[in-house]
Amino acid sequence: MEITKTRCLIIGSGPAGYTAAIYTSRANIEPLLIEGYQPGGQLTITTDVENFPGYPEGVTGPQLMEDLRAQAARFGADIRAGYVNEVDFSSRPFRAVTDNGLEILADSVIICTGASAKYLGIDDEKKYNGMGVSACATCDGFFYRGKKVAVVGGGDTACEEALYLSNLASEVYLIVRKDYLRASKVMQQRVFDKTNIQVFFNTNTAGLYGEEFVEGAHLVEHIGTDKENRFDLPLDGFFLAIGHKPNTEVFSKYIELDETGYIKVNGAGTSTNVPGVFAAGDVADPNYRQAITAAGMGCKAALDVERFLAEQN
Repeated sequence: MEITKTRCLIIGSGPAGYTAAIYTSRANIEPLLIEGYQPGGQLTITTDVENFPGYPEGVTGPQLMEDLRAQAARFGADIRAGYVNEVDFSSRPFRAVTDNGLEILADSVIICTGASAKYLGIDDEKKYNGMGVSACATCDGFFYRGKKVAVVGGGDTACEEALYLSNLASEVYLIVRKDYLRASKVMQQRVFDKTNIQVFFNTNTAGLYGEEFVEGAHLVEHIGTDKENRFDLPLDGFFLAIGHKPNTEVFSKYIELDETGYIKVNGAGTSTNVPGVFAAGDVADPNYRQAITAAGMGCKAALDVERFLAEQN
């Protein structure tokens, strides 16, 4: 097994990881970044990004990530392929092992492993990913102005997504598998008060259809009962809002998580319960989940690392 040492190990890429690499590299910390299973993160499966500063004409998700990666590499970041599948944060230097046989000893760590959107598990979600299927209304809603969209989910997040989309789309259908909304009463009332939001209770999604892009959904009301009713709903966009799962399993032995698995950071900073280990991006942010906020946290984590290392020295 190859062993390497670094002053700062960045686990994960995406806007948070690459931005942390840019800042730590410019501070002469010479970080080592392990990109993970999906180099560039969730934005690599996003078509157009129009809300990231500096791109007045918009940019594709993959190109944005390639630009950030190239900027980090320009300043000397050591960027490597691989997935960290084992860590030991019980003492410094911290230890991490990748799936391709690299053992890393690090004076500090920034965790940027992100969060994965939960999907229904139907094959059509993958088929139309980026072609009408999205897990972020704030990111992609702009492309559905004046069109018909559906949001799947019954909690606060789903209601927030539906309300956001209702200001852009002509019609919003909220698909709820239960006979009630789990969202707070305030959010429920806001949804019911919106004239262009229609709620389908007791409804499951059986599939999607369309030649190249999503053109509609196959829905089932009262599935498995004597009232079962199958019908097709014409759509232009299909949004998942059934939650996100932070990628924190490998760290759970050492890092304090909240009740849904997100890393807890201290106050407005990025430090965790383990001194010298920091977290940035969606892995520590259940609220905003935007590329620009992830990049901002990556910057903060890098500055926190710089201060930590200076204090240790």
